[in-house]
Amino acid sequence: MDPIRQDATLLLDRLLSGARQVIVVGHTHPDGDALGSVGAMTAYLAEKRGLTVRGIFPDTPPETLRFLCREDFLYADAQREASLRFIGGSDLVILQDCNNFTRTEALAESLRASLATKILIDHHLNPDRDAFRLVFSTPDVSSASELLYWILLDLPDVAGDARNLPADCLASLMAGMTTDTNNFANSVFPSTLQMAGGLLAAGVDRDGILDQLYHNYRENRVRGMGYFQNEALHITGQGVAYMIATRSVIERFDLREGETEGLVNVPLSIGKVRLSLFLKEDKGFFRVSIRSKRGTSAQQLAVRYFHGGGHENASGGRLFFPEDIPSPEEAAAYIEQVSSAFLNE
Repeated sequence: MDPIRQDATLLLDRLLSGARQVIVVGHTHPDGDALGSVGAMTAYLAEKRGLTVRGIFPDTPPETLRFLCREDFLYADAQREASLRFIGGSDLVILQDCNNFTRTEALAESLRASLATKILIDHHLNPDRDAFRLVFSTPDVSSASELLYWILLDLPDVAGDARNLPADCLASLMAGMTTDTNNFANSVFPSTLQMAGGLLAAGVDRDGILDQLYHNYRENRVRGMGYFQNEALHITGQGVAYMIATRSVIERFDLREGETEGLVNVPLSIGKVRLSLFLKEDKGFFRVSIRSKRGTSAQQLAVRYFHGGGHENASGGRLFFPEDIPSPEEAAAYIEQVSSAFLNE
């Protein structure tokens, strides 16, 4: 083991041993990796360490991912007082799958003000190291779930054997990694496949997880996906594909949170497409998902033009109106303008 990581793991073990009440926090609009990594850590702390622990999120997850939710999760949009009370009473805070407290939105102020010891476990660039006592930051892994898997294996009570982890922890890790790699379609490293093999050897029912993730959608989602690909897909001469989910389209197909997940990846199957963007209208802004093929940086596009960031080929951000564009109707023109400028640099 790397000596630096070994020292960090020993410190983590000491901090966990001295903790009384722990919160494990994920980002707003939680995806499979946030839910999987937080669920895995809470399962480990509760079942292996016997600690009082809660997983806390700023808002309620989409229906499609609620099979990953544990009974000890709290959601600030529906359980604000309980969430803040648990934060105030905790002596250890663990933030996962985001590089700073900003992405916890409504919880950020309380988390920053907390006097608890703070730990970060994340795979994104530019972690806010000053805000944490201990930082695990490794961009060269598929997901926060994968990073957590290797950290847990290094702890003395697991001793390198995934079979020593609770079954709920193992299943959550597999689900989190699977969603963040788009079922092994992107961001896959040698360590990712080693993790998958270790989880399968430990008895994880991967087929059951795949059924929950990909074979359990509502009819509305399938019809909506068909609309976007047939009527709303635009491809520029430079190979930039984009789709825009306006509020009216979302209402037309009664699309719920999480039901457009993965759509941004579909245009990359077209040979001439280099970049793919999916915009979903929210209150005063578009949520922007960006994917790219090798040689084109989704990350740099997100940083420069969409107030975002992420990984080289999988990033996200936001497009505000009227700050960035006068109105939602101007989004298409903005995408074509900035993507052309970006690709011509």
